[in-house]
Amino acid sequence: MSTMNTTDATDTLDSSATKDTSVSPRKPCVAFLSAVLDMHYLVPAFKAACPGIDLRLGSDLGKLDEIDAALCWYPPAGVMSQMPNLRLVQSVGAGVDHILAVPDLPASASLCRIVDPDMARGMVAYVTWAVIHRHRHMDDYIESARSHSWVEQPVVAPRKHRVGIAGLGTLGMACARTLLGIGYSVCGWSRSAKSDLPEGLAAYAGNDTLGEFLGQCDTLICLLPLTDETRGFLNEKLFAQLPKGAHLINVGRGDHLVEADLLTALASGQVGAATLDALTQEPLPAEHPFWADPRILITPHIATRTSPDVIAAQMLNNLTVLDAGGRPRWQTDPATGY
Repeated sequence: MSTMNTTDATDTLDSSATKDTSVSPRKPCVAFLSAVLDMHYLVPAFKAACPGIDLRLGSDLGKLDEIDAALCWYPPAGVMSQMPNLRLVQSVGAGVDHILAVPDLPASASLCRIVDPDMARGMVAYVTWAVIHRHRHMDDYIESARSHSWVEQPVVAPRKHRVGIAGLGTLGMACARTLLGIGYSVCGWSRSAKSDLPEGLAAYAGNDTLGEFLGQCDTLICLLPLTDETRGFLNEKLFAQLPKGAHLINVGRGDHLVEADLLTALASGQVGAATLDALTQEPLPAEHPFWADPRILITPHIATRTSPDVIAAQMLNNLTVLDAGGRPRWQTDPATGY
């Protein structure tokens, strides 16, 4: 899942976000809202962090005017607009696009995302694996092992394999640092210029530099936030600007990818392989053509996850800040999506 803070999560996440579970004297009333996810797994963490908290789940949310905050992952439409005292809308993850898609999002409620150092570490682990898996031909070695065949594949030094990261937020920066640290040639692209770049990262910003960036990506990693500007970002025009045979890793959002364009690019050889952890439709239907293409590796949106303890702590901390008249640290601007 993607975020737009430009500094490393391990440096920027304050202790209050992970350890401070203090809440206002009045126990808050929190509704768990999701049309796709069973959110009962979060209940123990919230009860441990705030004994006596009023949690509302399922189809019967009780009196809607009692609800202070909504914890969301693809929330159903038409519910939050009926909560007149809603003060906080909290995402379960780093992205808020799934919330912004709801047409009746209350303008008066603060919209917040989760920033979690373990989320960055999990994403780094997944992305590093995905890069190495294709770069070092691990898929071929797996097939060779199945047939008891000793077959060497070409060995290309990491410094000669160019990795591009589209999206230099917290997760993108963390991935860049690790990939640089193990010797890969890494460049990054973002819609606006970033500061505090790691040494060795070649950075590009703005649409005018996108083509130059793409031309250097033997592997392209998408970690952009999903906004109106980035929806469909991974399309035929973009694929044509990559080196022939490039590897695509999408760990952003499914809607970044134009699926038909990827299949066309794979058929022509313009894209050599794809590792996809985020899909437009999840779970991906069994009849979807992606499953049948051996050049596409699908994982079920598991690149990284946020601990329930962190979700509970940050959400309760956000409510405490709002009670004191402040602005939560990770409040998101609905106009930009970050």
